[in-house]
Amino acid sequence: MAPSLPSQYEIRVLGPEHEEWARAICIHTNLFHSPLWPVVYPENKTQRTYQTFLHSHYLIKHQIDSGKSLGIFDKEYQFKRPESAATGGKLYWNLEDENATESDLAEQMDFPLVSIAMAYDGIDELDKAEINPLIAALPLFETIYHALEERDQRDPASWKPTARGQVLMRNATNTLQSYSGHGLMRILAEEMMRRSTDEGYRGIQIESVSYAVQKVWSNPPAPFKGTIIAQFHTSTFEEKDASGEVSYPFRPADVNISKIFVDLRPE
Repeated sequence: MAPSLPSQYEIRVLGPEHEEWARAICIHTNLFHSPLWPVVYPENKTQRTYQTFLHSHYLIKHQIDSGKSLGIFDKEYQFKRPESAATGGKLYWNLEDENATESDLAEQMDFPLVSIAMAYDGIDELDKAEINPLIAALPLFETIYHALEERDQRDPASWKPTARGQVLMRNATNTLQSYSGHGLMRILAEEMMRRSTDEGYRGIQIESVSYAVQKVWSNPPAPFKGTIIAQFHTSTFEEKDASGEVSYPFRPADVNISKIFVDLRPE
């Protein structure tokens, strides 16, 4: 039985006014609490957080502009600062303050958005040039997508969209650490599946760097069907340089990285 959303929360489509909040949630949870990123990039986490926050503007805006990204809002949220209430919430990160800790940054996120599920229509492909600054801050981000693409054995014609409203691309699912462990990610994922079906979509594709996310998306509720299309484990993934020297760029991270496709209309 899937968990239901407690009355304290509501799910809303994210708008431009939520872009900075969504970016902060995405970057803060990834850089400090992901089973991957803080392990492979343990140094200068605050500085890297600021870099990726700045350079993820395009990626998050692209998905909010699509009208397909969802968020869970805490209707009972208590503002930490009175000035935040005047605008319905505010982010107080000072990108010059490299001494800020993880908890400092969390304290400076004073808004009621607590969980996000970012997505865009597959026909609106990402602009690689716009993503490059983000890749420069997180080089293994590109390695992940390239490795999954190499392992994807499907004929592109079997799944890629030919028009709007066919395939949704999921990119970023994050819950504030203080709200994690309550099933919000699953609730948001399944809500997106239902909404997408109602809107006529036939499938959703997502890349996962978390066992929890992989479990939810590869085991969706009936009638949906989730399939792991491609995957690799961070401990065994290897690269060879021009001289044949082997390296393991994702060690010591211990997580399965996967590409999952959810068929919303299985035969």
